[in-house]
Parts: sequence; structure tokens; C-alpha cells
Amino acid sequence: MDKNQLLIGFDAKRVVSNGTGLGSYGRTLINSLSALPDGPRMRLYAPNEGRDDLRGQVMPSDRVAFAYSGHRHRLLQDYWRSRGMVADMTRDGIQLYHGLSGELPSGVRKAGIATLVTIHDLIFLRHPEYYHWMDVQLYKRKFYRTLKEADRIVAISECTKRDILHYSDYPRERIDVIYQSCERTFAQVVERSAIESVRRKYGLTDNYILNVGTIEERKNLLLAVKALALLPPGIHLVAIGRKTDYTRRVVEYAEKNGLSRRLHLLHGIPNDELPAIYQGAKVFVYPSRYEGFGIPIIEAIQSGLPVVAATGSCLEEAGGRDCLYVNPDDDDALARAIGTFLTDKELRRLSVQRSMEYIRRFENRNVARIMVDEYDKVMRT
Repeated sequence: MDKNQLLIGFDAKRVVSNGTGLGSYGRTLINSLSALPDGPRMRLYAPNEGRDDLRGQVMPSDRVAFAYSGHRHRLLQDYWRSRGMVADMTRDGIQLYHGLSGELPSGVRKAGIATLVTIHDLIFLRHPEYYHWMDVQLYKRKFYRTLKEADRIVAISECTKRDILHYSDYPRERIDVIYQSCERTFAQVVERSAIESVRRKYGLTDNYILNVGTIEERKNLLLAVKALALLPPGIHLVAIGRKTDYTRRVVEYAEKNGLSRRLHLLHGIPNDELPAIYQGAKVFVYPSRYEGFGIPIIEAIQSGLPVVAATGSCLEEAGGRDCLYVNPDDDDALARAIGTFLTDKELRRLSVQRSMEYIRRFENRNVARIMVDEYDKVMRT
């Protein structure tokens, strides 16, 4: 089948409503596909129009169109996304449907539409302690229902593929690992004046280590705070991310241990300021206990930072062998690794150089080409 004649439907709920994470994955993939001269035609299905700023990040193309449920009530929108959307896709002549966030609507295969789903992680199965019990039951139900609808699965890491095989009997030969693509926004060198400007705006020193990601228990920011106590007093920790109940625990620990002045928690930072904050840092720390992939590690490497991350999930896949990795419960090892990058200039230089070479595999156009080949596989299934 001619690739540019293929009409693909996409789950665009998070494309228009999520600023990071799953939303970024969808927007980046769609933009990468639309940039291909021989890419497919795409119809993006969302319950509502979402946020104007996020929807506007999808680049205009005569091969991309949005479709909405037409319902105003949340329950009707949810029902449309889980079941009613199939009728709309049938009417629109969709040949293949790609669930971008681990879900497929019920009855899509029965309607004769080929199906592909991207599964980012199964943390709710691997670490249910980080979720409310009821949410775990809901996610499990959606996961096993999706397996029945999926012709093929894209796992965004080998770690996620292992988890799918561990928690299900889905055929191994129908799962492909396609790493998440990353835009090169953070690779663009920021002017020194812009870096100094954001430092002044947020009251940052010129000697800080950086962490980016939702401030929740699984992300394990507390380990970085404990390591901070073992580092020279002139080193500060900047953590950027959405606030959760766990944030209080981090703040209380810092207060009890005299670290409050060295800890900077920033929430709601505009995307256009992030590159400057990254490039103003000395080291990037990512002690998360479990991830499906780890895009912030790639952003940090693009920004010219050495990375210290945690073992135990997929972070070695994201950063490559020239980052440093420590046990997510070992604050002393984390402090030593950070200290090594702060003092050993040659190791730092080599780590950044080799890591930059490693992450070239995640460039958008390469991932888009691989995904087009995956669509061909699905259509031949």
C-alpha cells in the first residue's frame, strides 16, 4: 500500500490536553510523521479541543486533521473515546488506528480497523504501591482489554517490553521496541545572558544540580536531597516539576536537615525557559525508581550535562553506558557520582561527548521512518 495514501487515526486526547509526558510523545510523533514527504494521512481524534497552546504545537499540514466527539459532558466524552469513536472512524474511512497512550477503543478490531498501540510503561503493575487501589484496577482492566484489540504493540523501551511479556501472554513476535523521539530544542545553545536572566528570576546560584519531573514518590527526589547533604555547601539542588503530596515530605526533610536554602522547588516553569535552566546546571540527577523511558535524561544530555540516574528500570537505555547509575536507595553513591562529575573535568567531557553520540538514535526523523515501517507491518498482519 502506498504510504501516503494510508489514513491513520490517532488517539489525540493527550495531544491536546497534556503539556508533557504522553502529550509530548504524541505531538512529537505526529509532527515528525507530517514532516516526511511520503508520510501517511492522519486524523487526530480527541474528546474535545483541549488547550489552544498544545493543539497549536501540532504543525499545520494538509495531511493532518482533528476530529472531536461533539459532546460537552465529560462522561459522554469518555464513553465516546472508549466506544463511540469507532463509529466515527468507520465513517471517516480510517484504515489503521494508533493508540498513543496505552489504550484502544472497544470494538475497533471488530470494525475491521487495523490496530497499533504504544505502551509506555506498566508501573501500575510493577509498583502498584504508587497508585490508589481503585486506579490500579481500572488501569489493569484497560491494559488487558487493549491486548485483545491490538494487532501489534510498540513498547517504548526494552524494559517495557519485558514487563508486557511478564504480565501477559501477548505474542513476543508482535511487540516491537521503538524508542520515544525527542525534539532537539535542548540542543540549541542558549546565550549566557538568557541563562543569567532565569537565574536571577528564580533566585538560583551558578552552582546547582538539576532534576526535572513530577515531584512524586516514584521519582525519588528525596534521595537527591539526602545526597545534597553530602556535597559541598556551595552546591544547590533545583527540582522542576508538578507538586504532589510527596513534595511536602521533601520540604520537611530539607527543613529538618538544614538544607532549605540549598533546595529550590520550581513549579509551572514555561517551556521556553527550560533550556536555559538546563544549560545553567552542572549535573543532571534522575534517581527515579521506575520509568518507561526517561526523556529528561535525553534533554539533559542535549543540554551538555553529565547525568547521574538510578538503576532498576530503563534509564540506562535512555542515557547509554557513559552516564553514571546508582542504586535508588543509596544516597552516598549518588553523592559520590555527582561529586565525580563536579571535580573530574575530563570524565565529564567524555561522558557528555559519548552520551550525545548515543542519543542520536532518538532523533525525530529516524523514529518517524521506523514508525512508518511499523504501520506497514500492521497492515500486513
